[in-house]
Amino acid sequence: MSQDGTAVPHSAATDPRPATYYHLAKAVLYREYLIFIRYPANAIGGIVIALFFFGILFYGGQLLAGQALTDSIEGIIVGYFLWTLSVGAYSAVSNDISSEVQWGTLERHITTPFGFAPVALLKGVAKVIRTFLTSAIVLAVMLVLTGTRLNLDPITVVVVAGLAITSVLGLGFAAGGVTVLYKQIGNWLNLLQFGFVVLVSAPVFALPWMRILPLAHGSAMLQRAMVDGVRLWEFSITDLGLLVIVAVGYLAVGYAVFHLATRRARRLGVLGDY
Repeated sequence: MSQDGTAVPHSAATDPRPATYYHLAKAVLYREYLIFIRYPANAIGGIVIALFFFGILFYGGQLLAGQALTDSIEGIIVGYFLWTLSVGAYSAVSNDISSEVQWGTLERHITTPFGFAPVALLKGVAKVIRTFLTSAIVLAVMLVLTGTRLNLDPITVVVVAGLAITSVLGLGFAAGGVTVLYKQIGNWLNLLQFGFVVLVSAPVFALPWMRILPLAHGSAMLQRAMVDGVRLWEFSITDLGLLVIVAVGYLAVGYAVFHLATRRARRLGVLGDY
């Protein structure tokens, strides 16, 4: 209504537009970018720690195993690269949810129009992208330190490694759901990270049934891609199909566990407790 009493035509263009998943994804990615550039010491610290443990593995192994380690160094580098990605993907979800519980901000995410599960999923994807960047730096330094050459086809490495660690995101969601219910289980969550070493080095050729475990089949394919030079389109349909099924399956189960756990926490009234 104007000052002279005449009606002002309503314009839909002036109405606030509802947020979409595109806006949510853009905001989450931008937030991760800001954290990365504003706190570079933390990101550099993660790279230094990863290289420190690899240095212990490599130089200590040379003293103990000698030529045997040198002969298998390509596989060790690929396995360590995938392990750093896996730890980053897993902790991206589980640790983030644990932090939200401690800070008391979990209920704010629950009350958003999107719900906490989609927000946590997109935050996990954003952290995985950042982990890819830091792990790529770690990989480059490892290759320089050891004088090793690998076949690094970007499309093959990103697709195979990305699908391999998608199953780990599912484990992170399941662990996050348990955290919402039982709060202080950080030691158990950290212990699971060392289990990724077993999954990355699983003997899938000797025991084919292990291919259905998270990381196992993806690790074998990544070894073939980076060590033997197999390109993405050179893998069989069976291998690629199984990789996708395992990734989507574990992510769906983990997402469902998280959703059910948060619903149960709300029914029990322990969502905001710590």
